[in-house]
Amino acid sequence: MAVGRFQVMAVLQAARAHILGLELPTAKSWGLNRAIFYAAAKRGFKGTKPYKRSRSEVKEKPVADTPEAFHLGSEVAFKASTDEGPMYFTMGGKVQTEEEFDRQIATRFEGAFDKAWSDAIEYIRGFDKATLLSQSGFFNEVYRPQRDELATKWSQLSKK
Repeated sequence: MAVGRFQVMAVLQAARAHILGLELPTAKSWGLNRAIFYAAAKRGFKGTKPYKRSRSEVKEKPVADTPEAFHLGSEVAFKASTDEGPMYFTMGGKVQTEEEFDRQIATRFEGAFDKAWSDAIEYIRGFDKATLLSQSGFFNEVYRPQRDELATKWSQLSKK
């Protein structure tokens, strides 16, 4: 099975979140949540306007955690209500867990996920914190320029 843009977004977002300090289970949840968000945004949201934080809010508090939402730079994701264990995110009534990430994303790599994860971490480390904290910076400078090349590379890697 080929690795597509959805999987690339999820892996890069998870790597971004992990580099910015989230534990791996939470970073995977973030990655899957953001991939779902961008896929929905591509189709167009109906009747809702996404919440955005100002540059000064992001600068003052790059990572903000409230009871309902978690802000990673200028992006926000809604938290699933869990009393114990890792923090997970939710969208459309579904919780994006580490297991869901593995099922929807890692399995597409057919045993080569660890290599792709290492590639993603190395790639993300090449960007400054300001770019990683910016929703548009991440999308336009990190994801967009390499999405198709990474999809091809990781698809070929999974066939070996």
